[in-house]
Amino acid sequence: MTEKELLAVACEQFLGKNVQDIKNVVLQTLEGHLRSILGTLTVEQIYQDRDQFAKLVREVAAPDVGRMGIEILSFTIKDVYDKVDYLSSLGKTQTAVVQRDADIGVAEAERDAGIREAECKKEMLDVKFMADTKIADSKRAFELQKSAFSEEVNIKTAEAQLAYELQGAREQQKIRQEEIEIEVIQRKKQIAVEAQEILRTDKELIATVRRPAEAEAHRIQQIAEGEKVKQVLLAQAEAEKIRKLGEAEAAVIEAMGTAEAERMKLKAEAYQKYGDAAKMALVLEALPQIAAKIAAPLARVDEIVVLSGDNSKVTSEVNRLLAELPASVHALTGVDLSKIPLIKKATGAQA
Repeated sequence: MTEKELLAVACEQFLGKNVQDIKNVVLQTLEGHLRSILGTLTVEQIYQDRDQFAKLVREVAAPDVGRMGIEILSFTIKDVYDKVDYLSSLGKTQTAVVQRDADIGVAEAERDAGIREAECKKEMLDVKFMADTKIADSKRAFELQKSAFSEEVNIKTAEAQLAYELQGAREQQKIRQEEIEIEVIQRKKQIAVEAQEILRTDKELIATVRRPAEAEAHRIQQIAEGEKVKQVLLAQAEAEKIRKLGEAEAAVIEAMGTAEAERMKLKAEAYQKYGDAAKMALVLEALPQIAAKIAAPLARVDEIVVLSGDNSKVTSEVNRLLAELPASVHALTGVDLSKIPLIKKATGAQA
């Protein structure tokens, strides 16, 4: 470097050394940086982009050599090679890629040519189709116009025919209307005659059938009304009879109830007055009824046979039953028959 400060640095670094020594120092510095940059790049990057590789070496090595007073004015990679033919293989690959791209280019060109040819044919067919379509449209328009003219002629003809037929129908309708009016007048006259005939027949029916029938119906109705009034009066009389009978029965029941109540009252007063004697009389009155109830089943027996070899034993059984009677009455009613003189005497005699 020619600047004084950097020149002084260069003198300090290289003073006393020959040119070859200076070259070796610079070469070693550049080789070191070149190796460090090689470690960051792929073989393909180094081989395909040498200018970028040289630029990186220049930028990285320039500060180091600059501190020695040396300036890199130019740095160029002359060649890149290896001992295992890797880079030459990359060249072959690149050649194959170029050949492939060339083949693809030729194929694409032929394809584009075919597409363009097909497009031209399509355009030609489209033009032909459009021409044919226009011809067909012209024919269709002609046929439609012809059909429209024919239809219009037919419509006019049909309208004329229809007008003729309508006029004839109107004339026929007028004739038919007049005939109907004549028929209506005739029918009215016929109805009037029939109405007179109906009136005559009705009067005849009234005189011969209806009046006698009405009279008979009136008679039957009067008889039915009389029968209905009769039945109503009979029902009312029967109801009154039933009511009177009910009232009489109620009065009798009431009188009997009153008498029974009075009798019971007198009995109660007598029982209260006479005490045990009254109770005894009540029991004595009830004994025949009790005996009748007990003996009721025996009333349906035709014959009773007592089987015993000893007559005295039968007699003793009867006496035993009679002797147990006062105890049974006492158990049922609480009345001791043995205290009554007549009963006591009878019991003793029986014993």
